[in-house]
Amino acid sequence: MENTRTLSDKIFLFIKGVAMGAANKVPGVSGGTVAFVAGFYEELIYSLQKINKKAFKLLLNGRFKSFYQYINGRFLLLVFAGSTFSYFSVSRVLDYFLQNYELYVWSTFFGMILGSIYYIAQDFKDWSRQNIIAIIIGISLGIGISLMSPAKENDNLWFVFFCGIIGVSGMTLPGLSGSFILILMGNYVLLLVDSVNELYKTIADIFSWNFDFIYDQARIRYLKIISSFTLGSVFGLVVTSHILGFLLKRWHQIVTALIIGFITGSLGIVWPWKKEVFKTENGEVLFDSKGNEIIENYQRYFPDLSNSTTWYAFGFILFGVMILLALEWYGNSKKRLIV
Repeated sequence: MENTRTLSDKIFLFIKGVAMGAANKVPGVSGGTVAFVAGFYEELIYSLQKINKKAFKLLLNGRFKSFYQYINGRFLLLVFAGSTFSYFSVSRVLDYFLQNYELYVWSTFFGMILGSIYYIAQDFKDWSRQNIIAIIIGISLGIGISLMSPAKENDNLWFVFFCGIIGVSGMTLPGLSGSFILILMGNYVLLLVDSVNELYKTIADIFSWNFDFIYDQARIRYLKIISSFTLGSVFGLVVTSHILGFLLKRWHQIVTALIIGFITGSLGIVWPWKKEVFKTENGEVLFDSKGNEIIENYQRYFPDLSNSTTWYAFGFILFGVMILLALEWYGNSKKRLIV
């Protein structure tokens, strides 16, 4: 696979990793969906599946080149380099747009998910009874998750490690948003906002040869949290990839049908027209330890068609669909070139 990739393929794979990283940070959007639609989902799963006992033997024996080739290292390096780069660049820009143009951002992602459903479904030919049941189950799970209420923030390192295992599911399970799961677990702001920002500051300090942060207890706490979360994510990524690789190999069509249903059910999470419902007690809004209102869920509503912003939002939905159609066109053009 590596020998057949041109320089443009490698650059585009890095960009796909950037898109996957940005999607993973947005509640309701799944990085796995990006991987699925962009055409590298199965290679991602099977490459991660190669991180096994044999791979560790190669590593411990000093056979680094063999280890790198065995795990499809260049592919994984490009994808995760893109995802990591995204956390410190694109996702920060995305945070700005979510704060200032929230409706249009959600509309774009809603359109992208609509496009991804079309993209996946058009290649799905087996509409057997068991696959239709799998789609219905997937839709039900997606809707059920969107209606759950978030828990309180918990910075216990073992719980944070568990959050890493669960949160990374958005990268391996299309339609399941790892960020939204972290909201439900109460740790989205702690892990993907506060801790990432503190890590960014620490890296900036290190590059400027400023090591005063080692005396900052608050900074050290966040670094411990992000380290525990990262370890949990790596562990979860390897374990879930082995499980998914096994399932895809034996029940490929059923798993694909479940994914189609799950992505469809997740549309409720990214519905653009919604407002936050904050958790209250005795009629008063509750706040977390940092003074932020605790979100209980979202109240969804139908848009006002007499409002111009509604029509702009429809335009962004169409823009999101066009992004997916452009990806499909690119993938088909690459296939024609190979043939």
